[in-house]
Amino acid sequence: MKKLFILLLAAAVLATPATAKKEKKNVTYNEKGEIIKTGINLGPLPVVAFDADRGFQFGALMNIYDFGNGSNYPNPNSQWYIEGSAYVKESKVGSYKIVLNYDNKTLIPGVRMSICTGYYKDAALDFYGFNGYQSNYDMNMLKPTFHFDGSPEKGSEDYNKVYAKFEDKGKMPKGFYRFGRDLVKAKVDFTGEILKNFYWEAGYNFSWTKAQSFTPKGYAVLDNPTEPDLYVPGGTTLFDLYKVWGIIPTDEANGGLTSSIRLGLMYDSRNVENNPTKGIWAEGHIIAAPKWLGTTHEHYRYCLTMRQYVPIIQDKLTFAYRIGYQGTIGKDAPWYNLPFYTNMGIKADNDGFGGYRTVRGLMLNRVQGLDTGFYNIEFRYKFVEFKLWKQNIAFALSAFTDAAHVFRGYEMNFSEDAKQNIVTSAANPIEGAAKLLNYENLYNKFVFDRKDGFHGSAGLGLRFIMNQNFIVAFEGAQCFNRQDGGFAFYLNTGFLF
Repeated sequence: MKKLFILLLAAAVLATPATAKKEKKNVTYNEKGEIIKTGINLGPLPVVAFDADRGFQFGALMNIYDFGNGSNYPNPNSQWYIEGSAYVKESKVGSYKIVLNYDNKTLIPGVRMSICTGYYKDAALDFYGFNGYQSNYDMNMLKPTFHFDGSPEKGSEDYNKVYAKFEDKGKMPKGFYRFGRDLVKAKVDFTGEILKNFYWEAGYNFSWTKAQSFTPKGYAVLDNPTEPDLYVPGGTTLFDLYKVWGIIPTDEANGGLTSSIRLGLMYDSRNVENNPTKGIWAEGHIIAAPKWLGTTHEHYRYCLTMRQYVPIIQDKLTFAYRIGYQGTIGKDAPWYNLPFYTNMGIKADNDGFGGYRTVRGLMLNRVQGLDTGFYNIEFRYKFVEFKLWKQNIAFALSAFTDAAHVFRGYEMNFSEDAKQNIVTSAANPIEGAAKLLNYENLYNKFVFDRKDGFHGSAGLGLRFIMNQNFIVAFEGAQCFNRQDGGFAFYLNTGFLF
């Protein structure tokens, strides 16, 4: 979730008046000198944020923490997260989300229950193709040409309306790498202890995805099949081209329903859940989405994640890393499920490789494949701690490097059936041959015969931490390869892991 809270210190007043009054009478401290929070703590806050992939975000949220008698502080006994917010991207409001999450450790004796639900509307979601570097990304590579007969003449009304600004800048519109998506998600996970720090995990996940094309503002809408150099026939985006080439199957193009069961094991020895400074958190689970459970496109996947927090200077300097790998078993998973990296427990699935929750700096959805992996390496330094308004406040700096890689990708062939469909859709054989040549030229410009490499980045961050649970992050990251993006800035909540 991507949030900037303009007045951080004002946000420090999480307790209700009743709670605050109680604390004035009885304030207790733990062995670290922190105030032990008890009872219900509320946090109604505005959402004013920026994300390099989705743009500016605005809205409102509510954090509700229940610390009970304080015996488990800084870990709450239960917590709610409620959010309604929208994004402004490229001067338009068209993307928004409504989220409701709940986590409880005491309702079912010996079992932790986590529920995550949400509706997400993305009017212009990033789409850069499959298999990492096998899909070429270049905003400058397809400068329009105008030398063919019947094209708009320079200076003409049609030319100025459609092409002029792209010709002058030598760029194609950003909307070429966009598509629209509606997404409904809901999951419930249960966790129970087997031995000390060793747990079983089980859950059910539901998602419904609707995908549609995106039409960029001022985009070319001409379709002249006699000219192979016309860079985008019919105002087509990369997402549309993937459908024409047959890389995205026709029956998957518009999305579908996923109904799955998840089973796994977890080892967790973290000292604090939301702000760990030592311990190991490792888990592995399988995802089964069979037809009989209601899934549109049956598939089976697995996910492995290793996280460790190594104290260098106790409670001050921590070395942390995360290594994740997610793969497909047997039949290919549908393309619309690939952007998600699955989580068990309190957090919803991460949306895409790239961006704040997986690989900072990397463009969202830049890395998509059947088997993918990534890592995060980070130093965290807490440089100041103090008490303010009976809240435990701290600030921390971080330095990090992240990377992702596609280890097994989709088949990226321009299928013979797709070629035949292009030819037969034309008015006559000559037009069909020209149209096919146009799409072949586009295919050769965007699909390369090469293996993927590591998509890496590095950056710095600053965090405001309150009561070791409410965390606001300011981070910037620079990609190593221009194919992955440039510099990205994020205002967010929490630690990456």
